[in-house]
Amino acid sequence: MASVTSIILFVFGLENFSKEVQRITGESFRKFLGQATKFPGIGLIIGAVVTAFIQSSSATSIIAISLVNAGVISFKNSVSIIFGANIGTTFTAQLVAFKLTAFAPVFIILGFLLSFIKSKYSIFAKSLFYFGFVFFSLNLISHALAPLQSDVRLIEFLTQPQNAFLGVLVGALITAIVQSSSVTTGLAIIFTQQGLMSLENAVPVLMGANIGTTVTALISIINMDIAAKKTALAHFFFNLGGVLLFLPIVILWGRDLPLFSDDPAIALANFHLGFNLISSLAFLFFLRPFTSLIDKIMGEGKMDFERVDLSFFNAEEDFSVIENKLESNLSYAYSFIQETYNLVTLSIESNYKGVYEASKKRIEYFEFFRSELLGFFSSFIGSCSVESEVSSLVRIMSRYEYLFQIHDSVRDITSIKDTLDENYIELKSDILLIVREISSETLSLFEEISKEEHESIEKSEMKKKFSDFQVDLIKHNKSILKIMSMPDREDAGAALHLITYSQRLKDKLVHYKSLTEEKVSKDTSILVNTKV
Repeated sequence: MASVTSIILFVFGLENFSKEVQRITGESFRKFLGQATKFPGIGLIIGAVVTAFIQSSSATSIIAISLVNAGVISFKNSVSIIFGANIGTTFTAQLVAFKLTAFAPVFIILGFLLSFIKSKYSIFAKSLFYFGFVFFSLNLISHALAPLQSDVRLIEFLTQPQNAFLGVLVGALITAIVQSSSVTTGLAIIFTQQGLMSLENAVPVLMGANIGTTVTALISIINMDIAAKKTALAHFFFNLGGVLLFLPIVILWGRDLPLFSDDPAIALANFHLGFNLISSLAFLFFLRPFTSLIDKIMGEGKMDFERVDLSFFNAEEDFSVIENKLESNLSYAYSFIQETYNLVTLSIESNYKGVYEASKKRIEYFEFFRSELLGFFSSFIGSCSVESEVSSLVRIMSRYEYLFQIHDSVRDITSIKDTLDENYIELKSDILLIVREISSETLSLFEEISKEEHESIEKSEMKKKFSDFQVDLIKHNKSILKIMSMPDREDAGAALHLITYSQRLKDKLVHYKSLTEEKVSKDTSILVNTKV
C-alpha cells in the first residue's frame, strides 16, 4: 500500500510541476518556440531542454501539437521538437540513477519559504516545491520497495531473462495508463537499484515507455487540424521506429552493449540516454524523407481556417511592397475577427462544444498573428528614414490597433461561455432570443462596414444602423434587469455581460469605420490630384 501511495504522489507531483512551469512561461515561451523551430537542430535542442525542465515529454509533445494546430508553427518545424523531447526525458533517469534525488527536501523547503517572501521571485515558489516533491516521492518509492528485496520468488521472476517483446509491451501499457514515461523510467531504475529487476529485463521496459507516451498526444488530436494530426502521427512513428531500430541490437548484443558503468541503475540510465539520443539524431538526419512519408500517409487535408502567410514580415523588401501587403491583410484580419465573433456567439446559443473549441483556436491564432505583426512594426518603423513612410505605417498601424481592440472584445465574450460551462448554467428561451438578436445585429454591422470599404454607402445610412443598434441594446438591458429580479434566473447575468461587451464592441466598430472613411477620403483626394 505504501508503494502505491508513493507512486500516486509521484504522478501528482509530475503533473503539477509541469502545469506550473507552463503557467510561468506563458505566451512568451510559445512565441519563442514558433521562432526557434525554423531550424531543425535548434528545435531538437529546445525540445530536449524544455522536456528536461518540465519533466514531461508528453507535455512537450502536446504543446508542439497545439502550436501546430493554432498555426503558430508548421508540421515540419514541430517534428524536431518531438525528437528532442525524447532526449530531455532522460534527465529524470540520470538524476535517479546517480541518487541526486537526495537533494529533494532542499527544493521543497526553498519553494515553501519563497512562497512567503513578497518578491518577483515568488512566482517560482510552486515550481521549486513541486520539483522537489517529484524526487522526494521517488525516494519514498525506493524506501517502500525495500522490503521486496527479501521476496525470493519475486526477485527470481524479475531477474530471470524475459521476452524482450513482452517487456516493450509492459513499458508501453504502464506509460499509457499513467500518461508519463518519467514514471515508468523512474520505477524501472529504482527496481534495478534495489536489485529487484535485472538490467536485461529493464531495458525493453524503458523502450516500451517511448511508445506508451505517444498515447496522450494521439488522444489530444481528435478535434484538431490535419497538420496537428501529422505531428502526433510523426511522434508515434518516430518512437515506434526507434524501438524497432534498437530492439534487434538489444536482443542480439544486449549484454555486450557499452554502458560505461558496473552499477546496473547507472548503466540503465546510460542506455536510456544513448537510445534516445541516437534515435533522435538518426531521425533528424532523415527529417525530410520522414516528414514526406507522413505527408503521403495523411495527405494535405483541409485546415479549419485559412492562416495568413507571415513570410511578408521581411524588412529587406521595398517599402511599397510591404505597405501593400499590410493593407491587403487588413481585410483578412477584419473578416477573420468577424467569423470568430460568429462562432463565439453561436457557441453560446447552441451550447455546442465543437463550435466553441473552434472559436478558441481562432482567438489563439489571431493573438499569435498580433504579436508577430507588432514585433515587425516596431522593428521595421525604425528603419524608415522618410517621413512619409513613417506616416503611412502609423496610419496602417492605427487601423490594425482598432482591429486588435475589436478582437479583444470578441475574446471577452468567450468568458461568458466559460462562466456558463463552469457553473452549469443553461440559457432560457427568452435570453436565447436576446443573444440571437444582438449577435445578428452585430454581424450586420460587421458586414456593412466591410461593404463600405469597397462600395459607396451613405454615411447617414450607417449612422442610423449604429443608432438603431444602440436603442436595441438599451431595450435589451431593461429586459434583462427585469429577468434578474427573478431568484431562479442565473442565466440573466450572462446576458447582461453580453450587452456590456456588445456595447464596447459597437463603439470600437464605430471608431474603425471612421478610420476607414479617413483612408477612403485620402485615397480619393490623391486620385483626384493625380488626375488634375
